[in-house]
Amino acid sequence: MQKVRGKTKFATEAYISTSKEKIEVLTKKFPDSVVLSTSNPMATLTTLQRLFPPPRYISLPSIGVDISDTSLKYVAFEREHAHDTELVLRQWGDIDIPSGVVERGNVHDGKVLANVLREVKKRTNAEYVSVSLPEERAYLFETTIPRTTARKDIHELLEFRLEENVPLSPRDAYFDFTIVGTDEETNDFRAAVAVYAQDTINNYYEACVSADLLPLSFEIEAQAIARAVVPTVSEGAYMIVDFGKTRMGVGIVYHGALMYTSTIDIAGAQLSAAMRQVLGDRTESELTEIKNTKGIAVSKENEVVAKALLEIAKAIVDELSVRMHYWHTRKIDRGERQIKKIILCGGSSNLWGLPEYLADTLGIPTERAHVWQNAFSLESFVPPITRKYSYGYATAVGLALRGFTQLP
Repeated sequence: MQKVRGKTKFATEAYISTSKEKIEVLTKKFPDSVVLSTSNPMATLTTLQRLFPPPRYISLPSIGVDISDTSLKYVAFEREHAHDTELVLRQWGDIDIPSGVVERGNVHDGKVLANVLREVKKRTNAEYVSVSLPEERAYLFETTIPRTTARKDIHELLEFRLEENVPLSPRDAYFDFTIVGTDEETNDFRAAVAVYAQDTINNYYEACVSADLLPLSFEIEAQAIARAVVPTVSEGAYMIVDFGKTRMGVGIVYHGALMYTSTIDIAGAQLSAAMRQVLGDRTESELTEIKNTKGIAVSKENEVVAKALLEIAKAIVDELSVRMHYWHTRKIDRGERQIKKIILCGGSSNLWGLPEYLADTLGIPTERAHVWQNAFSLESFVPPITRKYSYGYATAVGLALRGFTQLP
């Protein structure tokens, strides 16, 4: 992300922030990297994706750290030999975050979050991290960049567009962009721009630094998920549905770039509440077992529960339909942008029968995510994380893949 109206610059799909001292360390390690604005403690770099190569240290393998309201998940890969095409899962885990520390993506207690991150440091001995940013706090818009625009002028051009598209003052924002194609009529570049309030990113940054972790990048959750769950050779549009414990995140990825994101106030907790209304007081583990083995499949023994859960499933369909209609009726590349598949992830995506229900009602193929597909083949390596738990690691996997794959 980029600090506007400042001297810093930014890296495609990454907010590269570090202290002056650690930038100097990186510069010594990677002398062919160009580090800008080292006098600013939150320095950033910029490139045009696929047009200009990023500095080498941006591609350093780092631990992917996914921070949600209730937990932190981390994943790290390594490549055993330089010529290997597949990665090895080196580290993984999850840590509970106390209630109230992070709410809807806002960090309310940076000291406690830093303590959680220190536990990551203790478990992994990590130095570099790639960290997720909450979709709830992101603003996305699409714009064009005249092909004749000088590289040095893109920042100022997008800054003016920022004022027209998001409810943030440019002086209070960090932003970044990805080139997603060219305009058919003008041949200008089309860019997807992501914007965050400075305070949002600063709070995550400060928690990391307090834990002696160097953030190489901050990234919207849905973009990280896409890197893990969308096949690298695929084109077209995918809808990613992250069905978590406290909320549902929806992202639309087009040619690998995140173009749309929103949050739906439907979550796994609501499934549990609906089940308790018909079953009485049950433990969460009991309810999870019923969700994952019987779910919305109507049967004689599951009829009451299935009907209760189907009411929530219908609400999910309504919410997704609204977002699909918005996307499909946009004028740009209307035919090419038709959503070709819905990919489910998040712990609550284990709800039995959900992919089939969404496919039948929305008319679009739907499947649960294969979170390891861009890291290694399951024929050559069986991960210690079972598939039903892997859905909750999709964001962390995508973040960990940053250093091993071409952006985004």
